[in-house]
Amino acid sequence: MGVEAGAQVARARALAVLRIRSRALAVALLPAAVAVILLAGGVGDRLEGPGWDAARWVLTPFAVLVLLAAAGIALVVARARPAMSPTVPVTEEAAPDLYRMVRDLADRLDVPAPSAIALTPDCDSWLEDRTHPAHAPPPVEEHRDIAGAGKQAHRRHPVAPVLVIGSPFLWWMRVGELRAVLAPVIAGTGPSAHPDIAAARRFVRGLDAAVAVASEPRRDPVSRAVLAGAGWVARLLLRSCRVHAAELERGVAAAAAERAQAVDYGLRIVAQEQVGLAYAGWDRLLTRVALPAWRMGRWPSRLDAGVVAALTELSRRDRLAEGFASRLGERPACDLLEEPGTVDEAASLLAARLFHGGPAGPGPDWSPVDWSEYPDEVVDRKWRLDAARLHRVLDAMGVRPTTGPTAPATVAPTLSRVLDHLTDSGSAWTAGNTGATGTAAGSTGLGPDTAGSTGLGPDMPDPAPPEAAGPAPGRRDPLDDEDLAGTTAPSATLAARLSAELAREEAAPSPAAPSPTSPSPTPDPSALWDDRALPLFPLQPPRTARELLADHLTAMVCCAAMDTAGASPGLDWLDGPTLLIDGERTADLAPKVLTLIEDGDATPLRVWLSQLGIRPEKPVRLG
Repeated sequence: MGVEAGAQVARARALAVLRIRSRALAVALLPAAVAVILLAGGVGDRLEGPGWDAARWVLTPFAVLVLLAAAGIALVVARARPAMSPTVPVTEEAAPDLYRMVRDLADRLDVPAPSAIALTPDCDSWLEDRTHPAHAPPPVEEHRDIAGAGKQAHRRHPVAPVLVIGSPFLWWMRVGELRAVLAPVIAGTGPSAHPDIAAARRFVRGLDAAVAVASEPRRDPVSRAVLAGAGWVARLLLRSCRVHAAELERGVAAAAAERAQAVDYGLRIVAQEQVGLAYAGWDRLLTRVALPAWRMGRWPSRLDAGVVAALTELSRRDRLAEGFASRLGERPACDLLEEPGTVDEAASLLAARLFHGGPAGPGPDWSPVDWSEYPDEVVDRKWRLDAARLHRVLDAMGVRPTTGPTAPATVAPTLSRVLDHLTDSGSAWTAGNTGATGTAAGSTGLGPDTAGSTGLGPDMPDPAPPEAAGPAPGRRDPLDDEDLAGTTAPSATLAARLSAELAREEAAPSPAAPSPTSPSPTPDPSALWDDRALPLFPLQPPRTARELLADHLTAMVCCAAMDTAGASPGLDWLDGPTLLIDGERTADLAPKVLTLIEDGDATPLRVWLSQLGIRPEKPVRLG
């Protein structure tokens, strides 16, 4: 360990953590030490008498129980598997240039090189200790994770931590920028190799893992009672170590930053700007572009390449980002990989699993989609499925098809039907208004001759019974949502019914969108991380009823534009699905949709439709 001030602070804090561990061991051994003294005094005829005999009879069993309890707690702490970040392992054969760059950087910093490299679908980089026996690699003939790990499986000397790199960095950053960003991260392997710091970290991670084990639900009362006691002791020790462990990590980070100042310091300032830009582009890509595809059972297989496209589009639109586009002529960091497409696909699948909870591998209901296929396979299907759901709810509410001289002779679904229903000259809906809930919560509103006028064909399922129209268990009643305040009564009713319909669809088991209870109640022993609580990082809170209605109404307008005006679905890298008319992106639809929902005024939307040649009275094709 170097002479940096941060390293000295980290070692001092590590010793404080180890002293807490020693005190805990001393407390566990104290009754046994006293019992040994009493027994030895009795054998040597020095501690005799009724009082000493009673003390021996009481303290000896107590000491045995304390020793057994301490041994059990130590066993739980030692065997508990510390948490490990889900990552995509990168072998040295798959990225020799990347491994060479990391080793050269470690040599310049005079620190141990990381033992392996892995990628995470996030805009961050860190070192992760995976030396716990539970994280040990399988035999060499079965191992495919990190290069040369089979030779290291039985080594006793310390192993350097694994370098985890955010996959968006590899695609957006240039090689020099990535090197500058990774310098302070790799410098952290120096303090991490110190025996005291490593021992303190292992102790804290073991306590944290023991608390997690004790928190798992169990039906066996004996194991539940034993683990409850172990969990209480582990929490007590964690509270005692909390401040010291936090200061230890701060000291390690300060020492790493100080040591890395001599390596590409000027370039690191520029690279930090790229970190913030990559984070913004990655977040926008996941929430606006990837999430709609995930909800449909499709996962974009080139998310990292999409970050480059999204940030390039941002640089084209934003004058402040013009300078960033000039960097694209330099060598990208993904060139350090032998097969960037394969790595990108693996990181994209892991991102879908972490942020949405998708299956671990492709399947018939969970298939990859290329960016060139996204408009037809995702955007078009999403709009038509939303439009079909909207008309299905209108059928259940008993809303009649459009009538009039321009109405079609068939009962096919039309945009006019939706516009006429939402057009209202009455008062706005307010929270607690029961007038708007009569149809949504009280009855389906089906007339005697409604069954044949759904426009969805005779094979469609019957509308849900009244009791099924309420909120799903654990969800608030959509009509009690304050977000609906200020909308018209028809809009509030339709929004509530859409929310209830979508809740029923999400509650139904689906391979493409598994529920939190779908994973096995017991984890796979061979898995390196627990996947029973997916998604680990949900991207967005559930959409409100107002947002659902706006999305479905927008989808219906887009379907009408595609079927009657020759429009086409498109992909906007920053805003997600978009409607293209004559190859141009339409950006003025949302305000007109909100005016219809909030004021019941369809005039602005009808004028917009007329200007673009969209025929709302014409039937549309649903999904």
